Amino acid sequence: MDMDDLAERVVAGERRALAQAITLVESGRADHRESAARLLAALPQDSQALRIGLSGTPGVGKSTFIESFGMMLTGQGKRVAVLAVDPSSSRSGGSILGDKTRMDLLSRDPNAFIRPSPSQTHLGGVARRTREAVRLCEAAGYDVVLIETVGVGQSETVVAEMSDVFLLLLAPAGGDELQGVKRGIMEMADVIVVNKADGDLKAAASRTCADYAGALRLLRKREQDPAGFPKAMMVSALQEQGLDETWEALLELVNWRRENGYWDQTRATQARYWFLEDVKQRLLAQLETTQARKALRDLSDQVAEGTVDPAVAAQTFVEKLGH
Repeated sequence: MDMDDLAERVVAGERRALAQAITLVESGRADHRESAARLLAALPQDSQALRIGLSGTPGVGKSTFIESFGMMLTGQGKRVAVLAVDPSSSRSGGSILGDKTRMDLLSRDPNAFIRPSPSQTHLGGVARRTREAVRLCEAAGYDVVLIETVGVGQSETVVAEMSDVFLLLLAPAGGDELQGVKRGIMEMADVIVVNKADGDLKAAASRTCADYAGALRLLRKREQDPAGFPKAMMVSALQEQGLDETWEALLELVNWRRENGYWDQTRATQARYWFLEDVKQRLLAQLETTQARKALRDLSDQVAEGTVDPAVAAQTFVEKLGH
C-alpha cells in the first residue's frame, strides 16, 4: 500500500481510507509499524480538532450521552469522530466492540465516524494506538474527537494525556458513589457530568451534582483552570437536556486556555509524553525477538536453579540486548 496515497485519501476525508489507516496504526506487526510511521509523517501537522476525553462508571450511559452529544454537534454542522475503546478479555483476547450498535443514529450520520477498538489489555483505559488514531481523525478534518475509555479507575487517567478537556460521566447515586470514584480521576476531570437527570432520578441527580460541586471546591486549584472550573453539571442524554450547556462550558474552558497559552503548553507536554511512551514500547518490542527470548529463557533457568543472582542475570541480559 502506498502511504502517500493513503495519507492523501485520509486528508480528503474518505471514510474507508480513514478506517484502513486506523487498522494499520493499531497493528503490532513490525512491517505495519514502519508503514504507520511513514503514514503519520505524511500527514499535515497543523490540523487540530478539539479532543474530548470521556470516562465513566459502567452503566452510566456513556453510549447514550455520546450519541445525543454527537448528534447535537453534527446538527450544528460539525464533523465528529468517536474512538470508543472496549475492554479485551484477558483469557481469549477478544472484545465485543458493541459501541457502534449502541449508537445507531450517530453511526448513520454522514458527519460522524465511530471506531470501536479493543484495549488489548493495555492499561490506561485506551487502546495502545488511540493517540495515533486521534491524529488520523484530525487530519481527516473532524472538528471534535471524542475518546471514550473503558471505565473509571486510576489507570484511566492516561486518557488525560491525549485530550484537551476531560469529561467524567456519573450516575445519580448516594454518598457512597463519591467514595467510589478515585481521587486521581477526580483531579483530572475538567467537567463532571451527572447523567440520567430525568424522571424519578432527577432529585437524586441534583443531590449528587451538589455533592460533587462541593468536593471539587475542596481540591487544589489548578493553574490551567479559569474561575468556576472544574465544575459539576447535570444532563439527561435520553431527553437531550443540558447538552448545550455542557458544550458551552467546554468551549468556555477551551477558549480561556487558548487565550492564556495553556492549550499549546498542554499539547507540547503531551507530545513529549507520547514520544517517551513510544520509545518504551519499542524497547519492550525488542524482548519479543527469537534471540532475546532464548537469552531470557536461559538466564531465567539459571536464576531458578540458584546458580546466578537475579540482579546479575538482569544486568547480563541488558548488556546482551545493547550489543
